[in-house]
Amino acid sequence: MRMFRNDYSEGAAPEILEALVSTNAEQHVGYTEGDPYCERARELIRAACGRDDVDVEFCIGGTSANIVGVTGMLRDWEGVICTRDGHINVHETGAIAACGRTVLPTRDADGFLSVEEAERVFTFQTGTGRHMTRPAAIYISNTTELGGVWSRARFDAICDWAESRGLKVFLDGARLGSALTSPAADGLTLEHIAARASAFYIGGTKNGMLFGEAMVIADPALKEAFGYLVKERGGLMAKGRLLGVQFARAFVPEADGEVLYWKLARGANECAFKLRAGLVELGFEPAGDAPSNQQFFLFEPKVAAAFAETAGCEIFEYLPDGRALTRFVCSWATKPADVDELLAFAATL
Repeated sequence: MRMFRNDYSEGAAPEILEALVSTNAEQHVGYTEGDPYCERARELIRAACGRDDVDVEFCIGGTSANIVGVTGMLRDWEGVICTRDGHINVHETGAIAACGRTVLPTRDADGFLSVEEAERVFTFQTGTGRHMTRPAAIYISNTTELGGVWSRARFDAICDWAESRGLKVFLDGARLGSALTSPAADGLTLEHIAARASAFYIGGTKNGMLFGEAMVIADPALKEAFGYLVKERGGLMAKGRLLGVQFARAFVPEADGEVLYWKLARGANECAFKLRAGLVELGFEPAGDAPSNQQFFLFEPKVAAAFAETAGCEIFEYLPDGRALTRFVCSWATKPADVDELLAFAATL
């Protein structure tokens, strides 16, 4: 059975792999510095963002992008506000702290950074002046760790608050493709994110590429720091043009006018919605209403274990009542037939 554990188990989408193979024997300057593919990718991404004044740089993966992006916008005594389940808080082995910066988590429990909780943390941290770490940025993820999708109204609300407090906005876009092709985006577009965020990245690793993220930078401090930090912190690829080849192929309009990046993400979402509807029809209980390629369900432990063993889905945690919060993830490679096979198995449980 096709596994539903994550969206980076497979290699690369055929179109991406073809682009890499067709350019394999070419020789170019390294480190993303001036090769035609990185320059073309930068041009396409700037156009998609509707801005020609942003820097577009490349990272090898999400953790590298978060480290460089967040720390590059902060000074020694400054910290970043995020939700308690934010990737930089719980899934990156203390990488931000290891770089000498402080993560300031809120009590938000649904994956979304709320204005109320952000304000509470900000007020607490600034209440005694220089004796505590001062917030200087916020970190949000789209999609969230729980599969949630930011709407335009919600995004604007947290950006408005951050602006009122003089804080920068960093958006983790590891699954940005899924988020912006979801109906729940409700008017939030790449152009709008680019108009409001200090920096964000467009995830490739989790949307059909072998590896890589494209960072879009408006913040002057990060523009200056990026080149040095990505090298200092081990994230600069010698064969950097491989990143450019992938993003250039992903963002060039195809013959039908569609962009591959969004096409791949939309396919993953559609399979996830089919999976969700099928499991609900079989009587299983969803956990929340994730409108993205990540779907969460609550199962009895034996059922969760059967799904994990057969379909590779991940058990996130066991709740106090003993039920298991379990995640299914669809990728660019998931087909409707794969979902049908999973649902046929689910019907036997």
